[in-house]
Amino acid sequence: MTEHLMPDGRRPANHGPRAAARNRAALVAAAREIYAEHGLDAPLSAIARRAGVGQGVLYRHFPDRAAVATAVLEENVRQVEQAAAADGATFADVLGVLTWHLTESAAFIGLLHADAAGGSPGILAYARALSGRVEGALRDCLPDGHRLNAAQDLMIAVSMVAGAVTGPTREERERRALAAWRLLGVGAGPVRPLDG
Repeated sequence: MTEHLMPDGRRPANHGPRAAARNRAALVAAAREIYAEHGLDAPLSAIARRAGVGQGVLYRHFPDRAAVATAVLEENVRQVEQAAAADGATFADVLGVLTWHLTESAAFIGLLHADAAGGSPGILAYARALSGRVEGALRDCLPDGHRLNAAQDLMIAVSMVAGAVTGPTREERERRALAAWRLLGVGAGPVRPLDG
C-alpha cells in the first residue's frame, strides 16, 4: 500500500469522523444536484465527482443507488421538519422550503405520489412514512381555519403543486410551482433551501 506524505514528509492529518460526515453531506448535496440535472438514473460516478470524492468514498457511505436516493429524500424531509420547527416559522416559510425541494428533486416528487406509484410494500411503507413526516411538519405551522386544514386537503394541494413542477430549468420549475400555489390561493414564502 502506498503511503501519501505531505511535501514536508509528514503524514496528512486524519480527520476521521469529521471528514466522513463532511463527505457524506457533500455526497447528498451532489446527488440532489445531479438528480435534478440528469434524473435518478445519473451515474454514481458523476455524484462522486461533483462531491469531490472518489467512488470508493461514495460506496462506503451508500452501498447502492437506492441508498443514495434514500439519503437525499431523508435530507429533504429533515429540512422541511427543521423549517417547521424554527422559531417564528410560518406556514408560508415552510412551503417555501418544501417548494425548493420540489423544484430540485424528482425523487422527492415521486415520494409525494407514492400511493399512486405502487412498488414493493417496503418501499411504499417507507415513502408513506416520509410523506407523513412532511405532512406533520406542514400541519405544525398551518394556521387554524386555513383553507387547507381539512383532513386530506393539505397533501392533495402539495401533490397538485408537485404535479405542476415541470420544465427544463430550475427557474421554470419554480415559476410553475409558485403559479400552482397562487392558483390554489395559498401563499408560499421565499423558495430556498433551509440553510439558504
